[in-house]
Amino acid sequence: MNHLTIQEQTIIRQIIHETNKKNIDNVSRTEAYLTYFKKNSDIIWSFLASMVSRNGGWNMCDLEGPIFPHLLAEKVRKQLFLTYERANWLIFHDVFPQLLLYQYSTKINRPMFHLLPYFNVSSFIQREWQRYWINNDKERLTRALIINEQNVIHTPVIEHPVYKKKVFHSMIFSFQDWLHFSCVLFPTCGGEVYGASVNGFKSLSKRINLGKRLASILFHPRLFPYFLEFAEKTPHTGSRYDYEKYFKNKTVRRTPILRATFPVIEHHQRSYEDWSLERRVSPVWLYFPARHRHPIHLTDWYFKKSHQLQLILSLQQVLQLKKWE
Repeated sequence: MNHLTIQEQTIIRQIIHETNKKNIDNVSRTEAYLTYFKKNSDIIWSFLASMVSRNGGWNMCDLEGPIFPHLLAEKVRKQLFLTYERANWLIFHDVFPQLLLYQYSTKINRPMFHLLPYFNVSSFIQREWQRYWINNDKERLTRALIINEQNVIHTPVIEHPVYKKKVFHSMIFSFQDWLHFSCVLFPTCGGEVYGASVNGFKSLSKRINLGKRLASILFHPRLFPYFLEFAEKTPHTGSRYDYEKYFKNKTVRRTPILRATFPVIEHHQRSYEDWSLERRVSPVWLYFPARHRHPIHLTDWYFKKSHQLQLILSLQQVLQLKKWE
């Protein structure tokens, strides 16, 4: 960094400090993405990131809710939490410096993307930021960020030997994947739920396609104002009660809040590899629009899946009783 100006060195230090400060837990990340979007509304990916991050928090808190502690051993639940948390942390660690550097560039009206290599981001996304500065193509940048972040977590999380064996090859994960229990939800203050289910989560292409589908739902001209209203009106706690409280059939809080349930995890990134030097960017990822093969309005689906989970718990409890008879 010796050849950088004092101003550039200061920018890098400030961005690293700001990123570390916001990358504490799922709640801080979710809030940081939303705050950023409200200041930089052209970077629509940041709102998508905030809403997907909310889902990460809900999935974490579900592990200590009324059902999963009866179905999964504590060791398994802890491993699932650490998987969500690691992926959450890695994405934020990678992308937030990009967002802050773009924000700084807009303030001085001069691109500062030559500093991106100092944050260990892929050469692919460096080129995409340069392209966006010139062309202002929001949809392409959103797709590029989806591609980049899914590739960022693919090797260190999805393909990591420990996570692969204990999580992604586990029976419970296959069960969730098969039944579409893992779903990214976009609620409204009117008690409606939209979204898409995650099937084939281990597939990089399917996760990228899911990201594109979610973006098309979230920024649908008719629906977007309702999602934004929910995000601005509803502080993220990690509990599903955040959106269940808006349901017409009033419900009680069934899942705990994140900060009262899980500790802050200290993460480290021991090595960095530019994924885009190893993996080819498929034209399908970047140029093909999202395809919706299933309905995006999921209010009825949500209640159906909740009942199915409750039924599974009841069956498990009956089997336990018979075992002890």
